[in-house]
Amino acid sequence: MAQRIATLLPSATEIVCALGLAEQLVGISHECDFPPQITHLPRLTKAKIDPRGRSDEIDRQVRELVADGLSVYTVLEDELREAAPDVIITQDQCEVCAVSLAEVEVSVRRILGADARVLSLSPNTMDDILGDFARVADATGAADAGQRLIDDARSRLARIADRAARARSRPRVACIEWLDPPMVAGNWVPEMVRACGGIYELAEPGSHSTAVSWPAIADSAPDVVIVMPCGFDLAQTRRELPALRENPIWRALPAVRNKRVYSVDGNAYLNRPGPRIIDSAELIAGLVQPDLFASLIPPASWERVE
Repeated sequence: MAQRIATLLPSATEIVCALGLAEQLVGISHECDFPPQITHLPRLTKAKIDPRGRSDEIDRQVRELVADGLSVYTVLEDELREAAPDVIITQDQCEVCAVSLAEVEVSVRRILGADARVLSLSPNTMDDILGDFARVADATGAADAGQRLIDDARSRLARIADRAARARSRPRVACIEWLDPPMVAGNWVPEMVRACGGIYELAEPGSHSTAVSWPAIADSAPDVVIVMPCGFDLAQTRRELPALRENPIWRALPAVRNKRVYSVDGNAYLNRPGPRIIDSAELIAGLVQPDLFASLIPPASWERVE
């Protein structure tokens, strides 16, 4: 029997759809925007901050909420009651990425009782992400589709690693996940960079993204810089760049001097641990090792920063 599925973060929505279960979705988060056929569905969460502002403004709002012991997001309980899902998929990997697991569980108990199941995802590595594909597939009765999704992902990742073994050089890479204050990307990003033949020393695989200083980034002497603010599309990132260019440390980076700075659509790629994380690996590979992987870069996913 078909289940009624609610997803409270974009990556979960994309996993459910990749499993062929889009028609079983009855509610999604306020941030879910892919694939296009799901955008008409009821929104079951909302943000307490304005995500369209500058990175420093967003950071200030988040810090103020957290300091007061408040969540950055909230569950819309009337909408949850109306959707009446059997399975709710959320996450506890990042407190500022989606509604907290504790808040979801409280709302589910109050509104839906014991009949609804909450599945929480917490990926930190590529293997974790693929494991979550299997967990969602098992929870939604789509184990075979889940295995096909995992097999395809592993095959594409293996092709990157095999071809990267032929790389003539190994550039030093910095992936900037937030601009003010600066943060470097952790989690699965170091794995991606290293798998495609790059050197990434600013964070270890599986570690959370972390705040750093611009001098620390400069000390890593990156040959390639990829600007990928979490949740920002290319247009929003573009609006942040003038302030970045005023920073003398930024202007002195080897990647800036050699015109190997790229901004990518962090809203669609890299920050979402769903099926498009494999597209993200191909995007990183194409920017780090263009001679080997340029043909793999997804269309309209990046811009060169002049």
